[in-house]
Amino acid sequence: MISLVDLMGIIFYAALIVLVIALIVLVFRAIKTLDKVDKTIDDINEKSSKLNGLFNIIDNTTDVVVGISDTIVSFITSSIENLINRKKGKKDE
Repeated sequence: MISLVDLMGIIFYAALIVLVIALIVLVFRAIKTLDKVDKTIDDINEKSSKLNGLFNIIDNTTDVVVGISDTIVSFITSSIENLINRKKGKKDE
């Protein structure tokens, strides 16, 4: 007959073998999942690099619009300042 110690050893080794096999299966699934994630990230990087040109155009356009609006605002403020200085000059005389 098989003693209790031998039976527990056989059960332990069987459980260990099942655990190792399950771990190997999980590792292979994780590797496949990481490959899919890597492909998705590469695709997103490629698509975002295509949009960089569009973002550069938008950035340059906003820079031009800001430059024009700054010029217009500075012209208006200098005109108002000149009108105020003329009125003060007339009052002082």
